[in-house]
Amino acid sequence: MTGSPPDPNTAPAIARPTVLSLAIKEKAALYAAYMPFLKNGGMFVPTQKPYKIGDEIYLILALMDDPNKYPIAGKVAWITPPGANNNKAQGIGVHFPDDETGQRTRLRIEEILGAALRSSRATHTL
Repeated sequence: MTGSPPDPNTAPAIARPTVLSLAIKEKAALYAAYMPFLKNGGMFVPTQKPYKIGDEIYLILALMDDPNKYPIAGKVAWITPPGANNNKAQGIGVHFPDDETGQRTRLRIEEILGAALRSSRATHTL
């Protein structure tokens, strides 16, 4: 029989965002991974899994001695492919959302980094 509606038990599931976790242990690592040039801030996450720009990512971020975990529902805004120039680590940049959690995370990172934000040292992205 043709033209019948799809069986809801066999219909493809809507893709859920990938969950990644990143634990930053020191200020130098945070500086290297933070992406202040993104509108809401972002974080570089080393990964070998392939992603596309715009993919939804759920990132659980742990920052050094901070007992809080920062859950971020962001999107891929940067991709460093395998074998990139200057031996850059393979991974993705997750753009923080324009909401309370994104703003809170960005402010906490910028508070930790302080004056280091104006440094010209190389990072994982730029």
